[in-house]
Amino acid sequence: MTLLPPGVKVHLAFGYIDMRKGINGLAMLVQGVLRQDPFSGHLFVFRGRKANLIKIVFWDGTGLCLFTKRLEHGVFLWPSNVEPGGTLMLNPAQLSMLIDGVDWRAPERQWRPAVAG
Repeated sequence: MTLLPPGVKVHLAFGYIDMRKGINGLAMLVQGVLRQDPFSGHLFVFRGRKANLIKIVFWDGTGLCLFTKRLEHGVFLWPSNVEPGGTLMLNPAQLSMLIDGVDWRAPERQWRPAVAG
């Protein structure tokens, strides 16, 4: 489970980006393309074309931070048939599943017994 401070939003950026972009390039995308404030403290999640790499940029109050994860097997699932330039809000549980490479849109429910014994 990903722990986020209260009020922090997670913005999943539609489309894919050139993953050679660094922290400054991603902050410029947040501001110019997504029309959001990269210094808001919210998380902005981007995916590359190959779909096995994500980058998350956020402001922690003292500087911009960049989190990167590459899946060795599988891909990060992303909304399809949407116009680049928009975002989808994720809750902390969905972000945690996304980072783990799980289908955050329809996670498998684990079986739970109805009665003990």
